[in-house]
Amino acid sequence: MTFYNEMLEGDRVRDPYARLSEWVETMPQDFRQMKQAEAEDLFRRIGITFAVYGEGGDPDRLIPFDMMPRVFEQAEWRKLERGIKQRARALNAFLRDVYGRGEIIRAGRIPARLVYRNEAYEKAVVGFVPPRGVYSHIIGVDLVRTAKDEFYVLEDNCRTPSGVSYMLENREIMMRMFPQLFRQNRIEPVDQYPQLLRHTLESVAPQKCDSRPTCVILTPGHYNSAYYEHSFLANLMGVELVEGADLFVDGEFVYMRTTQGPKRVDVIYRRIDDPFLDPLCFRPDSMLGIPGLMDVYRSGGVSICSAPGAGVADDKAIYTFVPEMVRFYLGEEPILNNVQTWTLWKDDDYRYVMDNLPDLVVKEVHGSGGYGMLVGPKSTREEVEIFRKKIEANPSNYIAQPTLSLSTCPTFVEEGVAPRHVDLRPYCLCGDRIELVPGGLTRVALREGSLVVNSSQGGGVKDTWVLSE
Repeated sequence: MTFYNEMLEGDRVRDPYARLSEWVETMPQDFRQMKQAEAEDLFRRIGITFAVYGEGGDPDRLIPFDMMPRVFEQAEWRKLERGIKQRARALNAFLRDVYGRGEIIRAGRIPARLVYRNEAYEKAVVGFVPPRGVYSHIIGVDLVRTAKDEFYVLEDNCRTPSGVSYMLENREIMMRMFPQLFRQNRIEPVDQYPQLLRHTLESVAPQKCDSRPTCVILTPGHYNSAYYEHSFLANLMGVELVEGADLFVDGEFVYMRTTQGPKRVDVIYRRIDDPFLDPLCFRPDSMLGIPGLMDVYRSGGVSICSAPGAGVADDKAIYTFVPEMVRFYLGEEPILNNVQTWTLWKDDDYRYVMDNLPDLVVKEVHGSGGYGMLVGPKSTREEVEIFRKKIEANPSNYIAQPTLSLSTCPTFVEEGVAPRHVDLRPYCLCGDRIELVPGGLTRVALREGSLVVNSSQGGGVKDTWVLSE
């Protein structure tokens, strides 16, 4: 399998990487090691960690940071931006539809059982339309590149996509350590993201809000793996970070406990999952949510971002139908293509996958974080056979995709610079308008030959540059 090298065309360095190539070639080894240690120290002091559970020891890990940026030309970014915005419009149209008349299902474009029997489909919000008809307000679209002009969507994240704090901190640390690079290269900024996010939240304030909306971030607490990000965003947006116990329902509204007395809350950017939002509506044993929240939400007293039930749009089984959503709702052809996907509840797909299991990537429909998946070419025969039995027990719980030839980017390794596989997660904000900051989170598989970029599986992060024209 050959891989597209984003820095090189043959033996020639591509124009976006020309100055970076000179920078690397003139950097002494001891200086690079010193700067790498400085970056790790900054991450440690700032507290940028992620959590890995079930492996023993301290679950909080320092996320590996690679100092070699990934670079996009403006023309490349414009295509991605158009494709991501198109996809965001289609996904929100789908959510409005399936919680309403279900026209796409009536038309036979998507099987009803994939939607209405989906564990992420929330019957509690059927018939309710949130402000501006937006269900998913922050969409993280995971992209992979396989050639110069070939990008594919690997999956959509419509609920609470994480990682944006890494995008912002990667840039901050690079600017602090290498200011000359930002003087020599015209790089689009990303630091406006918190302001754009706050504007998005305020723009979807509920009907009963009669002044500037009060927004909060609802976190499960400091034991959550993304707690750093929750507190980081709250600080940058200038909003309160709250837990369920800090909020309560009184009549038609939600209030926050403060030292000056109760304060009404208009918009909740929730970073907890649907089942834990309201023990009176969902899981009765939830200690993380607010009793009565859903009644206030459905009566127009508070907005919840993203909306309860938005997760049905990013299910890996529904993913296969997103190009059809674009055609059905927008009357357009998809700008960004899906990866070819076999759905194992179909007999023909099931037979093909079982016959070719060692060559494919198989994922759980509801899996995430690099868990619950098989990378056939990187697995032993025994691992393949164990996974085969899992599939046989519940075929509809899995999808399969070809092993993609993910592009590589230059990455600092012990012996110097070497290509490593990468993906990209831009963050799309949907409110009164659809916006992206020019960049995103580039995740890199630091282990040689690995295609798994998740931090929980040994991956790291890079700064992502979009060059100005």
